[in-house]
Amino acid sequence: MTGKTLVVIGGPTAVGKTAVAIELAKHFTTEIISADSRQFYREMTIGTAKPTNEERQAVRHHFIDSLSIHDYYNAWQFEQDVLKFLETYFKRHDIVFLTGGSGLYIDAVCHGLDDLPTIKSEIRQNLLDRYEKEGIEGIRFELKQVDPEYYLQVDLKNPQRILHALEIFYQTGKKFSVMRKEQAAERPFKIVKIIIHQEREILYERINDRVDKMIEKGLIKEAKLLYSHRQLSPLQTVGYRELFDHFDGRYDLEEAVRLIKRNTRHYARRQISWFKRDPKNLWIEPNLPILIKQIEDALPV
Repeated sequence: MTGKTLVVIGGPTAVGKTAVAIELAKHFTTEIISADSRQFYREMTIGTAKPTNEERQAVRHHFIDSLSIHDYYNAWQFEQDVLKFLETYFKRHDIVFLTGGSGLYIDAVCHGLDDLPTIKSEIRQNLLDRYEKEGIEGIRFELKQVDPEYYLQVDLKNPQRILHALEIFYQTGKKFSVMRKEQAAERPFKIVKIIIHQEREILYERINDRVDKMIEKGLIKEAKLLYSHRQLSPLQTVGYRELFDHFDGRYDLEEAVRLIKRNTRHYARRQISWFKRDPKNLWIEPNLPILIKQIEDALPV
């Protein structure tokens, strides 16, 4: 794949990645691979801020709506699927964009993951039973004991990620933090990683505005339709958890919206911390001319 380039457009939620990636894809006459692990699921639309139908008609997006919330999927599978896609896509194009805020999924494509094992059903069920009995605090404590390194990196409000790391540990006896490749896999294409950056005050305003717009677009109705499936892993995420608790009578709608905004801000901070781990990432504000020049300068001659 000599002369081929994968351009990553990463960054925290609500920073403006989608709009930037679409304009860049138009400029370079190419398409977009979504690396937002929540946008894979076709039942979750408003709460995951998927590109609109108009945006997806303007530029083709891949891996959005590719799964059901009932499907099991992980970062290693995503790595394999994207590499297979790129092998075909790069026969016709020289550049493609990978955009999203799921750092683990981006790292899987760029650097590789060790082959993750199939988890025995009894291990998965045992952990789910403990989660139901002890709550998220119980599995957080357990993860801190068996894999303190990953404990410092994972979204501690996301039981799906915590349970997955525990499944790996009890299936293999190895820490999930160690299962990630210690040495990056070599890829037969160039990788340019750009992280979209906004000042914190601006980012937080954008987050609050986005949540308000989600409510206006019908997030409450969407969450009600998914409520009966609330135990599924993909729904253990910001924007849905808070509304499920509201439906259970734990607090009123105003408090649920406040918590969605707060938890989304916390999630954005964790995303930023994840991307700061890689010193090769280029941090750039969402300025289209600057981004175009940066990419053009990085492309193979």
